[in-house]
Parts: sequence; structure tokens; C-alpha cells
Amino acid sequence: MPDERPAQGLLDTSILILRRWVDPAELPDEMAISTVTLAELSAGPPQVRRNDEQNDYDEHAERARRLDVLQRAENEFDPIPFDADAARIYGRVSAAVIAAGRAPRRRTADLMIAATAIAQDLPLFTTNPGDFAGLAQLLTLVPVKRPQVPAER
Repeated sequence: MPDERPAQGLLDTSILILRRWVDPAELPDEMAISTVTLAELSAGPPQVRRNDEQNDYDEHAERARRLDVLQRAENEFDPIPFDADAARIYGRVSAAVIAAGRAPRRRTADLMIAATAIAQDLPLFTTNPGDFAGLAQLLTLVPVKRPQVPAER
């Protein structure tokens, strides 16, 4: 029997960042995002800093690319809020991560997105399934193949 994708799902931030290269057949027909994903995307453009291997063009191009991803997400989605139900579920999610021997503090945004998916009874689509290790009992996780991203110039 072929691996069937759920018709609805919550997209992790990794999917939004890589979406133009992700195979659409790997995504649900009805896609949603969390306000936490929107927050992560909003934090992206100001975090771009030039390093020794970048020039001014690279820095500005990366900031513009991140802004484009944010603007597309804002235009396309009405984000699901991280509400009181998700906040209560977050406690169970954190406990599951601790039980798996991992530190929840470094994964706050990922775990808030997972709690939102659980609260909404939606599967979570991600290119980074390892970020959600320890949550198999609470969350339906749908791994999406991480695409090869071409170098842009």
C-alpha cells in the first residue's frame, strides 16, 4: 500500500523556509502554520549578520530572501494561535522530551509548534523530524524529504 499523506497538516518552519524546493506531493492539500512559525520567520531577517565569507551583497540578499519567505507566509496563511490548550499541552510535550533524554529549553519554538499541532489534532510536516524526537506518543509526525537547495547568485 502506498504511503498516503494526510489531507490536512501543520507545516513546521523548516517547510516554509524550503517550500519552493519541496516536492508538493509531500505536502497536505490543506496546509496551516502556527503563530510560532510566523514568529520564527519574523525573527529571521534581523538576525542576518555578515560573516568573513560574505560580502555586502550576500548579506542583503539573504535578508531579502528571508523577508520574502515571511511575506509569502503572511499573505498565504491565517496562522493558528498558540492558545491556552496548546500551552497546557506544551507541558506534556516538554515532559516527553525530558523523558527522551533531551533538553526542552533549546527547542522551545519547535515544541510550541508541536503543541499547537496536537491541540488542533493535526499532523506536523517537517524536514527536521529529529527536532521532535520523543514525541511519537503525542504527535503524528510526517517527515518530508529535505530538498537540495541550489546555490543562488
